[in-house]
Amino acid sequence: MTRPVLFGPLPAPATPRPGTRFSGWRIVAFAAIALGATGPGQTPGVSVFVDPMIAALDLTRSQVSAAYLVGTLGGALAMPRVGRLIDDRGARVAMAVVGGLFALVLAAMAGVTGLVTLTIGFVGIRMLGQGGLSLVATTSVAPWFDRRRGLAIGVTTAVGSGIIALVPVASEALIGQVGWRTTWLLLATAVAVVVLPIALRGLIDDPLDVGQRADGAPEPDPDGPTPVPPVSFTRAQALRTPMFWAIAAGVAATGMIGTGLAFHQIDLLGEQGLTPAQAAGNFIPQTLAALTTTIAVGSLIDRLAPRWVLLGSMGLLAGAMLAVPYVSPGWAAIAYGVTVGAAGSSARALEAASFPRMFGLASIGRIRGVVTSISVASTAFGPLALSLGYDLAGSYREVLLVLLVIPAAVAVMGLVAPVPTVPPETARDRGGAGPMR
Repeated sequence: MTRPVLFGPLPAPATPRPGTRFSGWRIVAFAAIALGATGPGQTPGVSVFVDPMIAALDLTRSQVSAAYLVGTLGGALAMPRVGRLIDDRGARVAMAVVGGLFALVLAAMAGVTGLVTLTIGFVGIRMLGQGGLSLVATTSVAPWFDRRRGLAIGVTTAVGSGIIALVPVASEALIGQVGWRTTWLLLATAVAVVVLPIALRGLIDDPLDVGQRADGAPEPDPDGPTPVPPVSFTRAQALRTPMFWAIAAGVAATGMIGTGLAFHQIDLLGEQGLTPAQAAGNFIPQTLAALTTTIAVGSLIDRLAPRWVLLGSMGLLAGAMLAVPYVSPGWAAIAYGVTVGAAGSSARALEAASFPRMFGLASIGRIRGVVTSISVASTAFGPLALSLGYDLAGSYREVLLVLLVIPAAVAVMGLVAPVPTVPPETARDRGGAGPMR
C-alpha cells in the first residue's frame, strides 16, 4: 500500500529480507515502546510535577487542577483529527508527526511561567501524549493481525502500560537531582530519541508493503477461489451502531470513575484506615492486575463476543465501587486494587482489539479517534465528580453509590445492542469485519 505523506517522503522502513519470519511481533514491540513513551503525558507521569510547579509558579492546587481539566478537555478535541491522519497518511507518518510534536511540547513545559502557559502546556501533552501517541501506537498493530489481533493488541497495551508505570518513578528521581524544568527537557529528549526512529525506520504500515500477510499467513493458492475482500465501516456508519456507543460508554465509564478513584486514592483509602504509604502502595496491585487483564482480554476478544467482555468490565467496575466501604489494610485492600486495575484495563483492551474486527480497517483511525476523544474527556470529570460528591455528602461512599448507575446503564446497553451490520454501500479494504455475536 502506497500512502502520500505530509512533508515529503519518509525514509523507507527497514524491509525484512525475503524468507524472514513474520514481522508482526516486531511491530508489536515497537508499538509497545511508543505507547510507553506516552508516560510523561499520562496522569501518573504529570502528578510528580504538580507540587514542584505549584511552589515555583506560586499557584494554588485548585488552579493547577483547573488547568489540567481544561488541558485534558482541549486535548480530547483533537483526537478525531489524529485518527484521520492515521487513515490518510499511515501510522508511520502519524507517529512521526505526533511524536515529534509531543517532544516539542514536553520541552516547552520547562519554560512555563504561569497559569496561562501551564494550561497551554497541559493541552499539548494531553492531546499528543495521552491521546494522540497512544492512539497511533495501538492502531499501528491492527493491520498485522486478524486471528490473533486481540492478543497482539493486548500484549502491546500491557507492555506499554508497564513502561508508563516506570515514568513517574524515574521522573521523581530526576526532579530530586536536577529540578523539574530540566526533567521536562530530559523527558522531551527521551521521547524524541525513542519515538522518531521507531516511526521512521521501525514501523511498517501494512504487511503487504513488504510482501507479508496478516498473522504471517501464507500466500493464497493462485489456483484456488479468489478471496473476497472484507468490508469496512466508515466512521459515520460505525457511529450509527449501538454497539459502538456501548463500548465507547464502557471506556468512558472506566476512564471517568477510575481516574476519580486514582486521583483521590490517598484520601479515599485513608477513610478506610490505610496510611498514605499503604494507599500509595495500592497502585502496585492495580498495575499488575491491569497488565494481566489486558493480555487476557485481548486473547478473549479473539474467541468471545465483545458484549460479554463489556459486561465483565462493568461488573468489575461496579464491584470496585461497592467494595470501597469494606476496604481495610491487608488483603481487602489488595483485592480492591486488583479489581480497579482489571476494570479499567479490560474496557480499554476491549475497544482496541474489537473495533478493527467489528468495523474493519479502512477508517479505523477515524473511528477509534472518536472513542479516544471521549475517553480523554471522561478522565477530566472523574476527579471533579468525586470531589463535589465528597463536599456534599462528607464521604466518598455516597457519591460512589450514586455513580453506580453508570456501569449498570452501560452493561444494559451492551446486552441489548444489536450486532453491527455492514450497509451494502460500505467501502472494502484489506481489513477484517468478522462476524460478531
